[in-house]
Amino acid sequence: MAGPADLIVTGGKVITVDPSFSIAEAVAVRDDKIIAVGRAADIAALAVEHTQSIDADGSAIIPGLIDAHAHMDREGLKPVFPTLAGCESIDDVLQRVEALVADTEPGAWVVTMPIGEPPYYFDVPDNLREKRFPTRWELDRVAPDNPVYIRPIWGYWRHIQPLASIANSRALEIAGINRDTVAPSETIEFEKDPETGEPNGIIREWTYMPIAELSYFTAAPRFTHDDRVEGLKNAMRIYNATGTTSVFEEHGCAQELIQAYQAVKAEGAATVRANLTFSAAWGAGDDVDYAGTLASWTGWLGGRGLGDSWLRVAGMFTQFGVSIDSLMQAKSAPYTGWGGFYYDNGVPRERMKEFLIEAARNDIRITTITTDYFELFEEVDKVVPIGDKRWVVGHLGAITEDETRRLANLGIAMSTHTNRYIYKHGHLTRDELGPDRENDIVPLKRLREAGVHVSLATDNVPTTLFYPIWHIVARRNMYVDDRIAPEQALSREDALRCATNEGAWLCFEEDVKGSIEPGKFADLVVLSNDPLTCPEDDIKDIVAETTLVGGHVVYQRDATP
Repeated sequence: MAGPADLIVTGGKVITVDPSFSIAEAVAVRDDKIIAVGRAADIAALAVEHTQSIDADGSAIIPGLIDAHAHMDREGLKPVFPTLAGCESIDDVLQRVEALVADTEPGAWVVTMPIGEPPYYFDVPDNLREKRFPTRWELDRVAPDNPVYIRPIWGYWRHIQPLASIANSRALEIAGINRDTVAPSETIEFEKDPETGEPNGIIREWTYMPIAELSYFTAAPRFTHDDRVEGLKNAMRIYNATGTTSVFEEHGCAQELIQAYQAVKAEGAATVRANLTFSAAWGAGDDVDYAGTLASWTGWLGGRGLGDSWLRVAGMFTQFGVSIDSLMQAKSAPYTGWGGFYYDNGVPRERMKEFLIEAARNDIRITTITTDYFELFEEVDKVVPIGDKRWVVGHLGAITEDETRRLANLGIAMSTHTNRYIYKHGHLTRDELGPDRENDIVPLKRLREAGVHVSLATDNVPTTLFYPIWHIVARRNMYVDDRIAPEQALSREDALRCATNEGAWLCFEEDVKGSIEPGKFADLVVLSNDPLTCPEDDIKDIVAETTLVGGHVVYQRDATP
């Protein structure tokens, strides 16, 4: 037998997600590892005087979920600035701002979250009775002596442009924005009063990542290191509440975010295991010595990088080129706002092959979020084979059969963004591609049949992985009644594999997590519903009753206020 257990989880349906997808009755844990899985009577025999027990009360038990593109830190930052949620009119907004001004010293900044209802901020400003944003002069009425800035949303929360932020007269003055200010690019508009030509305080941005906030309103309060540390701890609990026990941050992390993770780990407060990739700040990137720089970084980014099972940093995120927008955003560096990554992380297209070859030579794993890299990856592979390096292309959108074959040949892993490419924009992509190419939209069945490793991701919109699990089973869209590329749907069993086994493989940790098997970490979740048998549309609403990481309870639903 396996020996005495510290903890037994019993009384439920243990969905092991092991190679045979076996179902068991109980799990035994010692220290932080699973020591036995099997029948309840056999597991009960491992109990001794000090053994604790968790009764699952008939519920399903699964391995901890692994989010392949989480941006987990953002969730914990949302409460840092006061919310305007619930405001139904401009007067409501003004009353909220007036109350904040009353608690603020004259001359001090008042900064709020965006107008609208989180997490998506849809229908703004149509959610207000006046169907418009307040102007600087209306804000001045309640804040004549304080600079006021209503922040824009992080545009990827809703995938709708433009973004909008609002500043009163004092804030505009401090930012240096007046009637003569010329926007640095076509993506920014300083809206003006048609009669006077003066800026009215409304700033529109045709981008998903705010620019004005990072380049003009640099005097306004920002997220501090303490904000990031406390926010990260809160975010981990939010992710635990729907069964996520590990994240892979493939979009890259700036040093200020890595330091926040390090602080949480040093405090012993981590409840989610994290694998981070690095975001480099290259500036314009024209004269960077990629060979020398990557050779000097291989000691901490190469191979498995540095860290342990709780926190590891390895590999790099990259994208093509830099723009005036990204250089404007990078003016705030090392501060990154909502991003958590450096905005000038791009490599000039004409030097990308050189950069990728040097990364491969130094065994520095590359992650990106566009299929535009396929041809370059093939060229790199001819110089330095990458088939065993598990390079990653995220944000799976539309992939052809030929691209699927090429992915498989290169050993490239993929992560999904079904919240966008099936649920929000799937109908638009289908209209764009035409009926003959519908099966190219997030073609998970095709990819898995070709042997491509695909893991699931939330991108923080929303935080629960049960939405992506539901997406790839049901293929539902929020705007149309029919299903998007239903032939590419996966079974519930395969969907769970993508959310567990494949996430572990993405982290090079398939030997220690991703399934409920002896020798693996005791990262377990007792669920509110059975994902294998519940009504299909109920999958998205599943939450955790109890979440364990390393055999310790990190979330309990009935203990949450």
